[in-house]
Amino acid sequence: MAFYLVQFLTGLASASSLFLVAVGLSLIFGVTRIINLAHGSFYMLGAYVAHTLVSELGTGVVGYLVAVVGGALAVGVFGVVMEVLLLRRIYRAPELFQLVATFGVVLIVKDATRAIWGVQDKTSPALRGTIPVGDQTVPVFDAAFIVIGLAVLGAIWLLMTKTRWGTLVRAATQDREMVGALGVNQKLLFTGVLFVGAALAGLGGSLQMLRPESVNLAMDLLILAPAFVVVVVGGMGSIAGAYLAAFIIAELNAFGVLVLPKITLVLMFLVMAIVLVVRPWGLLGRQGTTTGAHAGAAEAPLRPATLPLKLLFAAIGVALLLLPLAGESMALVAIDILVLVLFAASLHFIAGPGGLHSFGHAAYFGLGAYATALLVKWLAAPMGLALAAAPLV
Repeated sequence: MAFYLVQFLTGLASASSLFLVAVGLSLIFGVTRIINLAHGSFYMLGAYVAHTLVSELGTGVVGYLVAVVGGALAVGVFGVVMEVLLLRRIYRAPELFQLVATFGVVLIVKDATRAIWGVQDKTSPALRGTIPVGDQTVPVFDAAFIVIGLAVLGAIWLLMTKTRWGTLVRAATQDREMVGALGVNQKLLFTGVLFVGAALAGLGGSLQMLRPESVNLAMDLLILAPAFVVVVVGGMGSIAGAYLAAFIIAELNAFGVLVLPKITLVLMFLVMAIVLVVRPWGLLGRQGTTTGAHAGAAEAPLRPATLPLKLLFAAIGVALLLLPLAGESMALVAIDILVLVLFAASLHFIAGPGGLHSFGHAAYFGLGAYATALLVKWLAAPMGLALAAAPLV
């Protein structure tokens, strides 16, 4: 019995950690309607800032407290800078433009982090000690995550339900145009939301130093997919839904690993698929909530190419046929360019005339590469045997 209780508490600690990141993402999307791909960068920055602070101040209570709070506040300020300099200019841009812009922030933050802190992983000064639970033990850092996660959930609930700012945020989540029509300063409101959302992600990252895990440059992308899954399963813009989804996914992982160890690789995506089939708007989401805020014109339909364009493509085709004469290196570069052009054109065909924003488009690219490699391997083996036997005939 104690063993299963420990597994439950381990799952609850993982749920708290995931909730801290996902709730900020859900809050930002609920108000701004921007799918912020840079949210994982907030998480990573919080971890690096907190590691630097605790390395300077020591691993005492004061050092940990200043590092955790300092990391969260520093990332919150970075979120404000990002909102003022970038997001404020693209709120009404098409969704794909917003995705590209926020992904650009991911690349900038990663390069800046590499330049400041280097490429080597940083060892976390984890909390030591365990808490006995029957004949089992629970690490102190898991207990800390459970307490902090529940405290943050309570604090956010109070902030959203008992303050004027929270009331405005909830109103903007439902109908931000009406909030603006009532005279509310939307710029200031959005800036405040970015500060809180980024600070929550930074808090989740800064708390990772309590665990015996390394702080590294891959943290941003590793946390991004689980955070998006939690937001989608819980309901876009729903804070309670984010905690519920994080709890369900974390507990299923905690107990699922006992039955099928490898199921944790796909379990959260299975949960998301099932929830989307039953409730496309999420567990606690609201049906009919808009997912976009731009007023851009629809893409023009495809038209036949003009004569000058046909001549240009014919000239390019002739140049490509003659390209091998320029050397092997030039041919390889041209092949890489053509592969990327084909990939981009196929994505545009689906996202433009098709109107589908395909986040899984890279999967088609990978499946095609693997399928081709396997077919070449299977077909080359019989052909190789035939060629080897030819001299004997």
